[in-house]
Amino acid sequence: MTETLIIELKQAVEWQHGGKARFVNVVPVKETQDGQTHWEGLVHVFELTGNQRSRLAFAWSSPAEGGAQPRLFAVLHMGGIKSPQDAVRAALTGRPRAPRSAK
Repeated sequence: MTETLIIELKQAVEWQHGGKARFVNVVPVKETQDGQTHWEGLVHVFELTGNQRSRLAFAWSSPAEGGAQPRLFAVLHMGGIKSPQDAVRAALTGRPRAPRSAK
């Protein structure tokens, strides 16, 4: 984890969602479905001030295809997005997935 990446993700959170972001921690996430890994990486958690919808945001980067700049994601902690895993899942599918019930 580099300081440069944290700064870029902080800026992405502030640009996309407004307010002021402060880095809190980083969480490893592995999103799988049917035994296949769809995404694996580190999600950075930011505390937000000045945003009326949420006090937390989750942000990460994913490699872009064709050698382009990595894509930055910034997702607010709200609604069905309650964890870094939920944020990645929502970004992959375009919507949060309901938690699986225990069997």
